[in-house]
Formats: sequence, C-alpha cells, structure tokens
Amino acid sequence: METLVSSSTIFYTFPIPPVRAVASTCPFHTICSLSTSPSNKLSLRPRNQTKSNFFTSSSSSRKLAVTCGVTEINDSQFSSVVLKSDLPVLVEFVAGWCGPCRLMAPAIDSIAQEYADRLLVVKIDHDSNPRLIEEFKVYGLPALILFKNGQEVPESRREGALTKIKLKEYLDALLESITVS
Repeated sequence: METLVSSSTIFYTFPIPPVRAVASTCPFHTICSLSTSPSNKLSLRPRNQTKSNFFTSSSSSRKLAVTCGVTEINDSQFSSVVLKSDLPVLVEFVAGWCGPCRLMAPAIDSIAQEYADRLLVVKIDHDSNPRLIEEFKVYGLPALILFKNGQEVPESRREGALTKIKLKEYLDALLESITVS
C-alpha cells in the first residue's frame, strides 16, 4: 500500500488484485482463465489450454464475441440471418462505447436463452454497419427491433436500456401479438 501526501490531504492507494477466473452462467461456454501477458495484453483461453492464440485482444488475431445465445452479425449476413429466418428475430443495435448497451447485455443474453425455442436474438454493431443504421433509422442505442417473415413488426421498435423484467414484458406482448395475427 502506498501513501500519497498532497498539501493537507492523505490518499491511500491499494493494489488491485489480478483477475484470475471468470465464471459464466452460460451452459454453452467453458469457464475461462484471464491472465495478462508480459506485453500487457489481456488473453482469454479455456482452462488447461496452452498459451496459443485461442482468444486474445491483439489486433493481429481474430476477434470473437463471447456471448450466450446472441449472435453478432454484420451487414452482409443481415439478409440471410434476419430476413430469411423461420423464427421471429430480435435485432439489438449496440456499440462498444455505449454504456446502456453494456448494461443490457446480461439481460439480452438471458432472454436469448429463455426464448431460444421461439425467438432468435442477434446483435449488430453500430459503428461497423452504418448502412443498416441508416436503413432502419436507428437514432438511439441500444435499439431493439423485432422482425418476422422478413418484415419489421409494427410498433416493435424500442430505444434505450430496459430491465430484464421490462424486456420480457415487451417481448411477451410482441410475440403474443404476432402469433394472434
């Protein structure tokens, strides 16, 4: 512990312990170890795996999203994944810099698992897909739009963070309305 003295105020700084393991509630992923390499790059790899380029944050390696039931798609995949799906598709428009998007991520992951038999959930990055942002007139993040049979479901558009309970109410009402019609 270090003590810093500045004029009449004393500050204490405590060392931050390194993160060693991440437990996931997702049944599809193994528990992973987090460690920092000597070059200060964060690497994520399954336990008991040797140091290979399985997941890393370096720009030279392939970046993979670790999510539970939510697929991240891009502009070129939109037509085949969303518009041609047999199930209704909930599209979430997000950005890495968006605090409310990060806040909603656990609720979206949970919804994707709970509704897996009735609904497909996909995520589209705002910054990487400007054509889709313009086409669907997404002005606020996170934005949710439900699609069925290749069409946007009327009045399904929501912008801003929602709690898991509000998200479930929103989806239940929409799914009930599209099965009735």
